Amino acid sequence: MATKSNKTTTVKGVDSRIADNKKAFFNYAIEERFEAGLVLEGWEVKALREGKVQLTDGYVVIREGELFLIGCQINPLNTASTHVSPDAVRTKKLLLHKDQIRRLIGKIEQKGYTLVALNLHWKNGKVKCDMALAKGKAEHDKRDTIKDREGKREVERAMKSRQR
Repeated sequence: MATKSNKTTTVKGVDSRIADNKKAFFNYAIEERFEAGLVLEGWEVKALREGKVQLTDGYVVIREGELFLIGCQINPLNTASTHVSPDAVRTKKLLLHKDQIRRLIGKIEQKGYTLVALNLHWKNGKVKCDMALAKGKAEHDKRDTIKDREGKREVERAMKSRQR
């Protein structure tokens, strides 16, 4: 199921975003977005509530018809239970409908496509992962992105100085 908007929803004044992968938009051209559930352990949920997560190197692989999130680092809290041995870089399983997984497998087999984790967020008390079907950008495309960003900054600076 492709999501249509990239808005941050709030519940009772609390931001529902947990972590963003800002590098994904720079390194990849996003084709299509999907939202999947995430299988987590108890200590991981507690660490997510505290914001102890890093998603910059996160990507999704398909193994035996199932999706897995690799490269998402959830650092354990110091107050974690003594009987649990937390693994910060554990591979996490993603939950998606079987027909959606089959469709993704067909798209991934095409040349140049990959699945990239975009962000983690809360939805109805559960952790969800936004992922995207993406193609890697060439070096000149990345330079164009940087040039556009710098151009926008210069325009904003000029408008700001003009208003004074």
